[in-house]
Amino acid sequence: MKATTMFIALITNVILLSSFDVIKLKAPDTTGGKPLMTAMKNRKTDRVFQGKALSEKHLSELMWVAYGVNRDNGKRTVPSARALYPLQVYVVKADGIYLYNPHKHLLEPVKAGDYRKFCGTQDFVEKAPLNLIYIADYRKLTNMNDQQRAVYAGLDAAHCCQNVYLYCASEGLKVVERASVKGDELLKAIGLDVNYHFVIAQTVGY
Repeated sequence: MKATTMFIALITNVILLSSFDVIKLKAPDTTGGKPLMTAMKNRKTDRVFQGKALSEKHLSELMWVAYGVNRDNGKRTVPSARALYPLQVYVVKADGIYLYNPHKHLLEPVKAGDYRKFCGTQDFVEKAPLNLIYIADYRKLTNMNDQQRAVYAGLDAAHCCQNVYLYCASEGLKVVERASVKGDELLKAIGLDVNYHFVIAQTVGY
């Protein structure tokens, strides 16, 4: 029985790794969703998630509302002081870590494997289908000390998080914002150097 279980786990891992590739996201349906005031009323935090993966629609629109491009000039769905956009948004799923490319609106594979356990200290984190990790590239925040960089990065991440909260409230998704993340281990897993700093994370699912 034990050997059978190990064989199934091995086959599952092979399937996951073989499917680890660029994820092309669909264009968002900007005419859908609940009215803003209804979404505000429904906005809340949840900590119980199903293991079911997000649908193509929900994954695509989630990334767009978080940090997508919404104008021809390349600016985003969120404000950024001096239009610096210092954040990188990583998606951590069961099959690996992806980086969101807002200009091409796709997820670029970074590292295969299940790294969800690094995305938080609560039990639900490593079982939930998706974790968003907001990381700041301090090289984009020039002529500032680290305290000022932390403020700029924190403001940008806060805008992203609120967009995600409102989208989830509109679509009936569950979401929680978290600062309790194994940040150093996650940065190491992604392969980022000292110029990059973890800011905040969100877990999203059904």
